[in-house]
Amino acid sequence: MKQSKIIVVICILLTINLRVASARESIILKKLPIFKSGNNAGGEGSLNNVKFKSLSVNNAQADKKIKSVGNKITISVIDTTKSSYNTDTILAPVAFKSVERDRLPIGVSNVDVAQLFEKNYSIQGLEGLEAFASGYNGNNLWGMNSSLVLVDGVPRDISTINVSEIAQVSFLKSASAIALYGSRGAKGVILVQTKRGGNEQQSIKVRANAGLNTPKGFPSYLGSAEYMTLYNEARQNDGLPASYTADEIYQSSIGTNPYRFPNLDFYSSDYIKNSFARYDLITEISGGNQKAKYYTNVGFNSTGSLLNFGEGKGNTADRFNIRGNVDMKITKGINARVDASAVFFNQNGVNTDYWGSAASIRPNRFTPLIPINLIEPGDEASLNYVKSSGNIVDGKYLLGGTPFDQTNPFATIYVGGKNKNVSRQFQFTTGIDGDLKGLLKGLSFNTNLGIDFYSTYNQGYNNGYATYQPNWTTYSGKYLIGSLTKFGQDTKSGNQNVSASDYRQTISLSGQLNYNTTVNDAHHISAILLANGFQQTFSEVYQKTTNSNSGLQLGYDFNRKYFAELTGALVYSPKLAGSNRTEFSPAGSLGWMISEEPFFKNISFISRLKLSASGGILYTDLDINDYFLYQGIYTQTDGTWFSWNDGVLVRTTDSRRGVNPNLKMAKREEFTFGIEGQMFKNALSFGANFFRSNMVGNIVQSNVLYPSYFSTGYPNSSFIPYVNYNEDQRQGVDFYLNFNKQIGEVNWIFGTSATYYNTKAIKRAESVANDYQLTQGKALDGIWGLKSDGFYMDASEAEAANNGDGLPKPAFGTVSAGDIKYKDINNDGTINDQDQVYLGKGGWDGSPFTLGLNLTAKWKNFTVFALATGRFGASGIKGSNYYWVNGEDKYSVEVRNRWTEQTKTTATFPRLTTLSGDNNFRNSDFWLYSTDRFDLSKIQVSYNISSKILKSKLFKELGIYVTGFNLLTFAKEREMLALNVGGVPQTRLYNLGVKASF
Repeated sequence: MKQSKIIVVICILLTINLRVASARESIILKKLPIFKSGNNAGGEGSLNNVKFKSLSVNNAQADKKIKSVGNKITISVIDTTKSSYNTDTILAPVAFKSVERDRLPIGVSNVDVAQLFEKNYSIQGLEGLEAFASGYNGNNLWGMNSSLVLVDGVPRDISTINVSEIAQVSFLKSASAIALYGSRGAKGVILVQTKRGGNEQQSIKVRANAGLNTPKGFPSYLGSAEYMTLYNEARQNDGLPASYTADEIYQSSIGTNPYRFPNLDFYSSDYIKNSFARYDLITEISGGNQKAKYYTNVGFNSTGSLLNFGEGKGNTADRFNIRGNVDMKITKGINARVDASAVFFNQNGVNTDYWGSAASIRPNRFTPLIPINLIEPGDEASLNYVKSSGNIVDGKYLLGGTPFDQTNPFATIYVGGKNKNVSRQFQFTTGIDGDLKGLLKGLSFNTNLGIDFYSTYNQGYNNGYATYQPNWTTYSGKYLIGSLTKFGQDTKSGNQNVSASDYRQTISLSGQLNYNTTVNDAHHISAILLANGFQQTFSEVYQKTTNSNSGLQLGYDFNRKYFAELTGALVYSPKLAGSNRTEFSPAGSLGWMISEEPFFKNISFISRLKLSASGGILYTDLDINDYFLYQGIYTQTDGTWFSWNDGVLVRTTDSRRGVNPNLKMAKREEFTFGIEGQMFKNALSFGANFFRSNMVGNIVQSNVLYPSYFSTGYPNSSFIPYVNYNEDQRQGVDFYLNFNKQIGEVNWIFGTSATYYNTKAIKRAESVANDYQLTQGKALDGIWGLKSDGFYMDASEAEAANNGDGLPKPAFGTVSAGDIKYKDINNDGTINDQDQVYLGKGGWDGSPFTLGLNLTAKWKNFTVFALATGRFGASGIKGSNYYWVNGEDKYSVEVRNRWTEQTKTTATFPRLTTLSGDNNFRNSDFWLYSTDRFDLSKIQVSYNISSKILKSKLFKELGIYVTGFNLLTFAKEREMLALNVGGVPQTRLYNLGVKASF
């Protein structure tokens, strides 16, 4: 305790840059005595027998001044309720530097993940952070969909690190905040900073977790009897005879012989467990001294699978990671950093897509297993199959199949072998930081080098197997297998196959000079001059992904009241030609701490208020999806021929695009206005940013901009070049509101973070017959489709439509009673694509309104944490084969509400058909649904065992916690949003964890 209190005092003295009263006098810090304070929030105490008040590490309301006389130190405290001075000097990463958290530039949000992790056990790197960082909606920043993720300054996938390794995450959204990152960072940058050691005694932290994943829901498909009944109805609707007899349907419904009358349920307990486990163990070791500091993280986690048969029983995903971060003081002015991490990942799997098959294979298709005891005793041929088979399941079954299902997911999982996905990730980061005050006071430099290598491949065994189709006979109502038809052979080569190999290599390098000085205690001047670049190599991709730029940033503030910053970056793109490969991106920001003004001093309830504005023009090639698009391309194709007069066909050389040496990068033009502050003695903090961002000059190849003879239909040729033309706009507001106050014995923390934005196509090269089909002026991810007008209610109405007799004629095929009827928007008497209209905003660009809520209640050693997120304002189309059921598709429960003569007034689904159903299954508002949702994402209850109870010299801390993930969803389409059709089901996770420090 004595040492920790001494360290607290030293930290206060060092970090808030206190000035002594006289330049001639120096403060000599000798062995400091123990001091006592009234409570953590401050109070009376003494230092060298000099009394003081309100001394607190985290007290933002006190300005401390030190006066030294000999060995005596006097600390006087001045109430600075109106001051923005904050003693919390934890630094947050921003572009190529770190700043105090209460001095973040405009358009930047920061989350202390390490602190949050103590009450919010998380699995994925950015999980739930939209509840803490305004402007981040779980997919992108301010509606941009290509954010650059940097881990310790190097472009890396966030999935390569555990949450326990992360110290902080900063979200850089505004143009002024990201300008120094060049082209690849022009749509936002997410900075992830890993933990580092400190000047402290060694600390060991261990955390163990065990949890159960339970499915939130499965797709619901019809059983065999109901499927066959409705399939017969669909055949009848199409004027075709029934496929299934009444006896087949009846026998399937009673289920007395599921081998003769299959009723496949992929989600039954025969194949699926009701839960699967997840475990992890994390150990962190950190410490150091003035010469060297270190941090080590070693972790292992294992996750099971829902499959409960065959090779699927052994499905697990195992991940082992190790990280070491070391900081060394080489000389008095030179420091070095060396970081290394490795991840070893193995995922055991099966040689088939079970979940995809679950969405497509009909329930009566075949029987997966054939009981040996149902083979007629006199059927020697079938019994010989049994004797010669090496794949008898559980000693009782042969593998089932049909001529069309000779291989199938069940047989493959039982005996078809297994595979393992193997991935290895190695990351190395190093840097040297130096003080150049010998050359110029305030001058320093930083360098950073990152080298990463990622590789993945599949290794496994693929076994051949025989399947059998039973041919049934009946004796006195009892079904027996009279014979078997065999397909395929049982083979096991024993050879291991290696496939699907992939690799990625990243090299990143940056170097910078920094200058910081203060003139007359009032004028603070800063500068950064840097060069930065990275290159990523991908397997089977010829062109490397390259980003390089140099930049200069100049900063100035006066008395921490007025702020200005100018940034310029020289951006390079290898995708363009000549001088167009280089552009200059300028940006700047202004800030005014209005709460420091004399006229603001009388507003007692506001302790801090800052206004900011920024703007910039950033050039980027992110939306140029290929190299050399400025060049003309000629190609020979096998599908295009020219016929001479002699009748000989000659393959032609065709033009695919014209030349445009003036093709340039697009540019992001942006203006941002921000406000932030604190109220009611810092119990309430708030902030907001209004932004408008236009992406100007996106490239297109449009025949609207050129004469019609620039392209021909046959031979298929085009001389139309790519040009800079399209313009997109994103504008909106993000805001946060945090409340922190102790009420009685409970410390309450409540926070909300939200983002609302609109997207719009400002400029488009398009020519349409009807203005309502212009995409210009509509959302960038708009959904387009037909407007429905109920159903054709009877045969006469459908016939009238087919003949165009008083009703618009459908262009998508002949319609019948029960098909969807559409509105003729342009009144031309035909329903076709010209009648498609804008239906609403889609979801690929993110929901327009994202909301996050977090709540913490701490009472004594108990902590309750809750996290909720909401997404509102977007729509989707029910377009999967779960809804668009036609032909030989599997039938979901959605078809129960189909149109029939009896249900014509209440039906919510069109008539069934075994044909294509082109009229019904296309984008229209009939299939439109709202994606609005509000999720209770997490609740965690933690208890830290107090030192009085623990009474252990081994443990410094011991705690236990229970966490629930993905608990509840409130939405109109809740059941649908919980389904993964054709994929692994969504799950809830219930976790029990223990943590200890030594």
